[in-house]
Amino acid sequence: MPVTDDEKMTGERALKMADAERIEAELIGLDRGTDPFVAAVRATRMPMIITDPRQPDNPVVFANESFCRLTGYERSEILGRNCRFLQGAETDPQTIRRIHDAVERVEAIEIDIRNHRKDGSAFWNRLLMAPVYDAYGKHAYFFASQVDVTIERERLEGLESDNAAMLAELSHRAHVELQRDRELDLAMRAGGFGAWSMDLGTRAIVASDVYKSILGWPLDHPMTYDNRLASVHPDDRAAVAAQIQAGIDGDADYKIQHRVITPAGETRWVASRGLTIFDTSGTPVRIAGVTTDVTAQVRSERMRAAMIELSDVIRDLDDPTDIAYAAAEIIGRTLDVSRAGYGIVDPVAETITIERDWNAPGITTIAGVLNFREHGSYIDDLKRGESAIITDTRTDPRTSATSPVLEAISARAFINMPVTEQGGFVALLYLNHAEPRQWPDDELAFIRDVAERTRAATERRRAEQELQLLAASLELQVEERTAALMEAEAALRQSQKMEAVGQLTGGIAHDFNNLLTGITGSLELLAKRVAEGRASEVDKFVNAAQGAARRAASLTHRLLAFSRRQTLEPKPTDVMRLARGMEDLIQRTVGPAINVESVHAAGVWPVLVDPGQLENALLNLCINARDAMPDGGKLTIETGNRWLDHRSAAERELPAGQYVSICVSDTGHGMSASVIAKAFEPFFTTKPIGEGTGLGLSMIYGFVKQSGGQVRIYSELGEGAMVCLYLPRYLGDLNLSEEPSDAGEAPRAQAHETVLVVDDEPTVRMLASEVLTELGYTSIEVDDGPAGLGVLNSDRRIDLLITDVGLPGGMNGRQVADAARVLRPELKVLFITGYAENAVLSHGHLDPGMQILTKPFSMDELAHRIKAILLGD
Repeated sequence: MPVTDDEKMTGERALKMADAERIEAELIGLDRGTDPFVAAVRATRMPMIITDPRQPDNPVVFANESFCRLTGYERSEILGRNCRFLQGAETDPQTIRRIHDAVERVEAIEIDIRNHRKDGSAFWNRLLMAPVYDAYGKHAYFFASQVDVTIERERLEGLESDNAAMLAELSHRAHVELQRDRELDLAMRAGGFGAWSMDLGTRAIVASDVYKSILGWPLDHPMTYDNRLASVHPDDRAAVAAQIQAGIDGDADYKIQHRVITPAGETRWVASRGLTIFDTSGTPVRIAGVTTDVTAQVRSERMRAAMIELSDVIRDLDDPTDIAYAAAEIIGRTLDVSRAGYGIVDPVAETITIERDWNAPGITTIAGVLNFREHGSYIDDLKRGESAIITDTRTDPRTSATSPVLEAISARAFINMPVTEQGGFVALLYLNHAEPRQWPDDELAFIRDVAERTRAATERRRAEQELQLLAASLELQVEERTAALMEAEAALRQSQKMEAVGQLTGGIAHDFNNLLTGITGSLELLAKRVAEGRASEVDKFVNAAQGAARRAASLTHRLLAFSRRQTLEPKPTDVMRLARGMEDLIQRTVGPAINVESVHAAGVWPVLVDPGQLENALLNLCINARDAMPDGGKLTIETGNRWLDHRSAAERELPAGQYVSICVSDTGHGMSASVIAKAFEPFFTTKPIGEGTGLGLSMIYGFVKQSGGQVRIYSELGEGAMVCLYLPRYLGDLNLSEEPSDAGEAPRAQAHETVLVVDDEPTVRMLASEVLTELGYTSIEVDDGPAGLGVLNSDRRIDLLITDVGLPGGMNGRQVADAARVLRPELKVLFITGYAENAVLSHGHLDPGMQILTKPFSMDELAHRIKAILLGD
């Protein structure tokens, strides 16, 4: 049959009633009819309840009949509910908060509260609540007595008008207080509070049975002040005496937590609180208070703090021996033992090796190698993986015969806890104590945890140290191997370079010897024909010598481009116009099998480059594209403007900004990533031996880098290739007027200008001075920078300085020019050099009034350049 709601309610009430009886039996532990505490609780007219804070919302688990009569509720309606059900609109929120705080802090409280009966009527209830602890010191219940003080409160409000009512109420209250004292005494017994009182004059002590039990004192023996003082741990006696004196002096209440030693030798922790009682004259006459046993709480807290400290030690220390010692010290101090240590065990030899142990003051170390059999038979327990726990060596059969040996090393009581690894007995954590001692279960668990953590940490550190040594050894081997490989690589690179240089210099020597033969032969025949008077035949030998000299100059320019030390003459250049002007030349160069197409964007920006070098670079790229298409194909020349943001510029290793791109693409066989990576290296070529020097792309790369740009190759095997030059945009004016032709008669001096020639080569000075003299200029020759600067520092007229860049004497040509312009700011300067050092000549960007002329040069070219610079062109 289905269960009705009324039947459910009846069942729940029955369960609550049963629970109340179970709680009552659990609290008392005796027959209710004979235990005085139970009899008092049940029979007293004072309303009482018990709540269980271990359950959610701290419900009422016991209520006596007086409480039921006070509130009007049946017991079944009370049990399982929080006391809040008695509160109502007239209940003070601050009072509720104070009760709540006392519950949270587990404190006793006495307070008046406005409650309500079941019929809704309000009454004043004086609540007397105290926490109750179980035999293990854990908070178990709250014990609360209730007193209806409604009349008292109402009468107190009318005290001024009714003295008789006040006296009656005081008498009633005294009676209630006396009854409450008796009940609180019962509650203190249940809660483990030991009450005591000490007469300050006679030092006589009155102590409750609970107090004596806490100190381990026989209940049937009186306790004197000397007995009480002797029970305090020697290290804590000064602090206890100071607290007593502070209470006598009125400076502070008596409140202290300290250790006591029971007559059986057990160390306990107690917490005591007391108040000083004064007579009518203000003289302290007595200190009264309560003491509780807090050994379990203190020990738990100390072990928890010790584990935190051990974690810090394991984290901060590196040496395994230091970790083991620190762990021994932590466990020794935490458990107040005489000695603690950690050692490595040889189970075959039955020995333990102790490098270092912790010892309390007055205890001697036992570090070294010890034989277990010399100290008892407990080694057999250790080999089985069992801990050897000895509370007194004299009475334990494993150590009774060797007790004198153990006592001699302060080990009357000890623990040997084995540490195993892969089933083997490898180490030992041991604790020794000079006196007999118990080893509670919580301490054993703590010791076991420390032992396992210490073993793991020390072995991990040893493994890390071995790994570091191995890593260091491997690093050394790698360094040695790397150095050997680098030496071999450098030797191979040097060998390859020397082979390439040998091939290059062999070709250069061959070409120069041919050119020098043409020059010297022509000069010899020229001299012979002049001597013979055959002047009509002179011109062909002069032309031959000049032609050979020009070819030699071209060869040196190619070498300088390869070394990226060529002399650049940057000018504002229209890239699109330059590329279009080369289309016919490129088509003739690549041949009819290749279709050349030009794609030029509108409004391509100008760039500042050497136009001749740019033409040479573009032609070389087209020749490379032709060679990649032996069976014909399509070659495309593209120009355009490029805005490179920070990311795009970084990919091309350029600053962000505006650039002009010149790209040459083909439909040839393409290049692999490994070939692209080496393409700009000097001497690198994929062409057959004899068909390529490996200098073309290197020279292009050098020219573009000198011009502030970058080169990139985009290609995949079988997909053709594209090589792009990125050159910075020129923001100045673009002058596309044709340069004046140097043809015709060399210009002559018009105002007898004076030119200072500084060059360390006598032949160059002689030729330059000869040309200057013939053109009507006054020339001054010096062979180094200091000499030139001496002339410039004089009062002589100097209109133009012609100087070589590389000069002896500690000053280069640029330094001479800069020093001269400090004295003569408007001085014109013409640099002549076989190659132009970028750093010296500011990468081709010279100050106004300065120009460069690259050797070798014709005398007519020199004359026209002198005239142009003097006129400011």
